[in-house]
Amino acid sequence: MDINAFLDFTLLNSTTTERDIVNLCNDALNNNYHSVCVNSCYVPLAKQLLDKTPVKICTVVGFPLGAMSTQSKAFEAKKAVENGADEIEMVINIGFLKSKNYLALLKDIIDVKIAIDNKPLKVIIEISELSKNEIIKACEISMDAKADYIKTSTGFSNSGATFTAVKIIKKTVKDDLKIVASGGINNFETALKYINLGVDRIAATTEIKITKAQLVTEIS
Repeated sequence: MDINAFLDFTLLNSTTTERDIVNLCNDALNNNYHSVCVNSCYVPLAKQLLDKTPVKICTVVGFPLGAMSTQSKAFEAKKAVENGADEIEMVINIGFLKSKNYLALLKDIIDVKIAIDNKPLKVIIEISELSKNEIIKACEISMDAKADYIKTSTGFSNSGATFTAVKIIKKTVKDDLKIVASGGINNFETALKYINLGVDRIAATTEIKITKAQLVTEIS
């Protein structure tokens, strides 16, 4: 399998323009990336550009803090799917987790999952803000909620993915959830290390330094 199939090409800055989205989608098509990940306001544009192509459209809800109401997250997710999103990423309510209000956190994820029906749901747990035990608990709750992926980071916090955190996540979820490594992955060698640890997707910005030759390197 080629490494480009692992890449979610993300562009989530507040200053992102329509031209930026056009460029992002064109790059994704030219390099056969798995998906583009954009803010929900740009889902219709991405759908227009990528309709009937293999590139998936992903969007974020409750981003980047995860602290808005569950109803707001569910509505945003449902609307995004209606506008053409193929995958949804939601940020957990970190305050609920740290308050040990696990029932509220579970409901937060379940309600979004219900709102998007059978579309894949990625749960962003923001590892930079969590202890080891909190990472494990967030993974367990995400499994109980029938999410599809655990994603390490938003890319808007103190730091991004770490090998240590991915190892903890993999040990916890085993094969029950897929894993997305996100944040600070800007070269081919680092991406490959995460894939060899069991990561299923790499979230990369447009600045990632992966050459065309490296993109077709077979993963051992």
